[in-house]
Amino acid sequence: MNSQDKIKQLIDLRERARKGGGEKRIKVQHSKGKHTARERIQILLDEGSFEEYDMFVTHRSHDFGLEQQQYLADGVVTGHGTIDGRIVYLYSQDFTVFGGSLSETHAAKICKIMDQAMKVGAPVIGINDSGGARIQEGVRSLAGYAEIFERNILASGVIPQISAIFGPCAGGAVYSPALTDFILMSDQTSYMFVTGPKVTKTVTGETISTEALGGAQMHASRSGVAHLVAGDEEEGLLMIRKLISYMPQNNVEDPPITECSDPIDRLEDSLNDAIPDNPNEPYDVKDVIFAIVDHNEFFEIHRQYAMNIVVGFAKFNGMPVGIVANQPNHMAGVLDIEASRKAARFVRFCDCFNLPIVTLVDVPGFLPGSAQEHGGIILHGAKLMFAYGEATVPKITITLKKSYGGAHDVMSSKQLRGDINYAWPTAEIAVMGPKGAIEILEGKTLKTIQEREEMLRFVQEKEKEYKEKFANPYEAARYGYIDDVIEPRNTRFRIVRALQTLASKKDMNPPKKHSNIPL
Repeated sequence: MNSQDKIKQLIDLRERARKGGGEKRIKVQHSKGKHTARERIQILLDEGSFEEYDMFVTHRSHDFGLEQQQYLADGVVTGHGTIDGRIVYLYSQDFTVFGGSLSETHAAKICKIMDQAMKVGAPVIGINDSGGARIQEGVRSLAGYAEIFERNILASGVIPQISAIFGPCAGGAVYSPALTDFILMSDQTSYMFVTGPKVTKTVTGETISTEALGGAQMHASRSGVAHLVAGDEEEGLLMIRKLISYMPQNNVEDPPITECSDPIDRLEDSLNDAIPDNPNEPYDVKDVIFAIVDHNEFFEIHRQYAMNIVVGFAKFNGMPVGIVANQPNHMAGVLDIEASRKAARFVRFCDCFNLPIVTLVDVPGFLPGSAQEHGGIILHGAKLMFAYGEATVPKITITLKKSYGGAHDVMSSKQLRGDINYAWPTAEIAVMGPKGAIEILEGKTLKTIQEREEMLRFVQEKEKEYKEKFANPYEAARYGYIDDVIEPRNTRFRIVRALQTLASKKDMNPPKKHSNIPL
């Protein structure tokens, strides 16, 4: 065989590998509204930037006649490319080859690019579309999963890890995405669960559909497993490109700063009237967020889950930040188990990857009730407190309205090493609201008053007295717990200036192997 024949052989082998499981299976994939593994990569990466590894890998199994079915690349496409010129490593499972099932060599390919990503210091993106472990390989397939899990664990907090679920992801396969920083699912075409509907029916007697058990909408709104949901795969891949734009390459780099044409001193007069005078009238904290960030762009995370708190990414004068905000529009912005978990995880991600945290506070307290206490609100609330207290990135806090009780402490207070704590003139910072405070402080006196009208007058006078003393930010400012009371329309400018000031901040935690966060 001469050199030209060898080159032709190479070209033919590459073409064979690119066809995956063949044209027939590719058509079936397309008929389900799904792209092939390589089509997904093409959409995700900058044009012409993909460099593939291990195209000629095949499985090594000789059981159940598997040796007679050999497909190049063995059901997963791996390599690296760029997103907006920045390098990323990725793998994309190919459902047209053995249903994307994971074999020993399939796992080894994924582990190879994860190892390289750690050495280089670049994000890893995993596109999951797999029927699970390749049963014919038995324990070798399980060992392959565990090898991937270990790398997910070691890479956590070192490089960003993003998982896209564009098909089935069941059994042990779910734990690799669960160990990554963000999970994106495609609506109607993806699902995740540890045990499927058939096993569930057999073991528990419960009849449930695949979508209800592990579909994208369920995981986005109820379990919190999915951080993002896309209408289709193309939208999902573009969302990943946007998500990556807010992150540094690794834990020792700063997030990428971009040019910004939005003036830092842009005044938002509407913010001066953003807080309703009626304390029972809600407002949407996202209106405040959109008003103060660059070009009104806010990339929300966990939008459908624990909607009493809002988290996501934005930029201030081109500087990426994470935003955490209580949402008065939903459950009055109260902190409960789900909101505490959601915010704590987000704060810890930001701290891992050097993203400053801007916190907008309007919180009446923790949600009372036996369901919360029995569910462990003490531990879950402590997660959020721990996350804020442990974080060493710049932390800027603006109290918009209510900030009561333990929830005040939790929401990036000065005592949890908040760097710059501002308040609007509408802020109320106290142990509790006026009504509850008067019931405790004046309880004995209230018992002695017989007439209803006299009691109402007494309560109104005492509540007025309490409001004058505590329903303002100046008591906290008097002790230095609030650094300044600012005019709402100047909020954007004050945040930008604070971020510029804190750019060189250095804060250290005591030396330790690792902390023991209240899980």
